[in-house]
Amino acid sequence: MPIEIWLQQGSIYGMKKDWFLKFWSPLYREKIQRNMANITVPETRLITNGKAIPLLGFGTAEHPFGSAENVKERLLDAIQLGYRHFDSASLYQSEQPLGKAVAEALELGLINSREELFISTKLWCTDAHGNRVIPALQRSLKNLGLEYVDLYLLHFPVALKAGECKLPVLKEDLLPFDYDGVWKAMEECHKLGLARRIGVSNFSCKKLEKLLSVAEIPPAVNQVEMNPLWQQQKLREFCKEKGIHVTAYSPLGAKGSFWGTNRVMECEVLQEIAKAKGKTLAQICLRWVYEQGVSVLVKSFNTERMKENLEIFDWNLSLKELNKIRQIPQKKGFAGLEFVSQDGPYKSPEELWDEEI
Repeated sequence: MPIEIWLQQGSIYGMKKDWFLKFWSPLYREKIQRNMANITVPETRLITNGKAIPLLGFGTAEHPFGSAENVKERLLDAIQLGYRHFDSASLYQSEQPLGKAVAEALELGLINSREELFISTKLWCTDAHGNRVIPALQRSLKNLGLEYVDLYLLHFPVALKAGECKLPVLKEDLLPFDYDGVWKAMEECHKLGLARRIGVSNFSCKKLEKLLSVAEIPPAVNQVEMNPLWQQQKLREFCKEKGIHVTAYSPLGAKGSFWGTNRVMECEVLQEIAKAKGKTLAQICLRWVYEQGVSVLVKSFNTERMKENLEIFDWNLSLKELNKIRQIPQKKGFAGLEFVSQDGPYKSPEELWDEEI
């Protein structure tokens, strides 16, 4: 069967790897290199250590977690298209397929070295205890088949009793978060070379202040929900002042997930701008986030949308369009009610997010 047909059918991924690499790898490498997208994702330097982070990344969370098929193949497609920043988490159950995709991309010549990729993963709340952080990262690295991650994040400022990594959580398992003990263990992950950078996710200004008061190594990144309907102006200004890079998740509102909302994709202002500009609404959202100077994570396993999501770097939003977006009423999509309990550390969403909701 000609390799072109195998490529079209995708059956190349189902071949025995050793046989494929021996006989077809040179032909396949030549074919894919001709077809690789000619898109280079811009990068920015992290202030905390001067390392570069690609400003458009590929998210791997598919809800229900671990339910998607052919994840490795979709991640290989993403690498071929030009994505170099991949975001995972122990909760997502995507570390193993991501690791396999990285290994196969190297074997097939899609990338020349692991150094070309920026890989992040996250510590789940059941492991947010000083003595569990390093073992948790070691498990993640084993799943990924890597010696280090480029970025290791605290998933939430939340601690749970040790147990199964899952969401939703049991309210009776909620515990006070040990900023000092957990962050010291995160710093040790960095010092041991297991994580090139360490950071946080879903931290408010107030919680970042508390963390910075005990940190020897400040967080390099704060990964938070951000889109035109939740613009995070206050938090972004705070992070800029403290030298913390912001990464945006749910830039399209995470429509279809239990934590997401349809409001972004149904926003009339964004629909009008997209129509007038001849772009998709998703492209308008991603371009807007990119123009705010933060990195953005987007997830689609549809190849055409994966391509479209990369096509945001050779055009701009006008001042008029930016002003229209600035005036969109603001409301947070993910309230984090799973972590709120009258018997827990956070008794309301306002306490969890410190009124930033």
